[in-house]
Amino acid sequence: MATMASVGSAIHRLPPLPTIRDLIRLYKLRALKQFSQNFLMDERLTDKIVRAAGRIENGYVVEIGPGPGSITRSILRQYPKHLVVVEKDRRFMPTLEILKESVQNVIQMDIVRDDILNYRCEHAFPDFQSTDWNDKNLPNVHLIGNLPFAISTRLLINWIRDMSLRQGAWKYGRSSLTLTFQLEVAQRIVAGMADDQRCRLSLMSQLWAKPELRFVIPGKAFVPKPDVDVGVITMIPLKTPQTDLPFELIEKIMRYIFSLRQKYVRRGVQNLFPPTVRDEMTVQLFKNAEVNPELRSFQLSNDECVRIAKAYYEIIQKYPKIDQYNYRAAYAERLPWDNYDLDSV
Repeated sequence: MATMASVGSAIHRLPPLPTIRDLIRLYKLRALKQFSQNFLMDERLTDKIVRAAGRIENGYVVEIGPGPGSITRSILRQYPKHLVVVEKDRRFMPTLEILKESVQNVIQMDIVRDDILNYRCEHAFPDFQSTDWNDKNLPNVHLIGNLPFAISTRLLINWIRDMSLRQGAWKYGRSSLTLTFQLEVAQRIVAGMADDQRCRLSLMSQLWAKPELRFVIPGKAFVPKPDVDVGVITMIPLKTPQTDLPFELIEKIMRYIFSLRQKYVRRGVQNLFPPTVRDEMTVQLFKNAEVNPELRSFQLSNDECVRIAKAYYEIIQKYPKIDQYNYRAAYAERLPWDNYDLDSV
């Protein structure tokens, strides 16, 4: 039996859309290196990216960095109810306007000229009724994008923070992510315990979501051809995150845990503490966390990393000033810590 959405799609057929190659030729567009731009021209691959996002028919989609509109076309052919494209480069406005005009009687498409690092996704769909976080059905809200390599990791960390706070795109519920990354970065995101690629980004991604590497796109499929292949990652927020500690604290601890990957984990973690109490506090932390301090960071499970963070959190509840210590600070800023004494707090 046909769904209402599919019936609607049959009635309101999309008109023929101009090809991306024609639009690029018409407007004499080229990818700019300073924006880390690489165009994906093969519609079979853009369709595959959109299919990886799951059901988007009659849904709500934010596309990040659409460029001339390659993935945009594939999204539109799936008949979302509302598509918002966020593009910083004014050169692509005419091509996106052509796509918008082509679907104006079928799909609501908004073009936002903004830096995605500044854009607030909670403003994208004012008419969307948020779903309960624990609902068995995910909200039909998706973030899809061929991310610029230069800002992809920063963007992901920002979104995971929003996810942890249930704000931004996660104000609507457990919205999904379907994104491209350099293959090495994609492999780090999904890397499990004992994987050589395991790093801070692995933990940050996996504590609040379930990331999956769906498929790999060869670099030669892009124009211009990058020096690396590209991985397509999907991420679905967990109903119950693996930690309830503050995002900023987790990010800080993961940075220290993975700062010296090939050395014992205690070597990185000990730098959380001022020199005068470093040995004592490091021993206490690993004892409380029940973690072997002589493991390498990539050998730690998600749970062991969280236990280290929790043990540190308990220490700074008792000795709040320790949280202000930064071993990377300038010498003049670290000098007062040479006389730090736990008993003086």
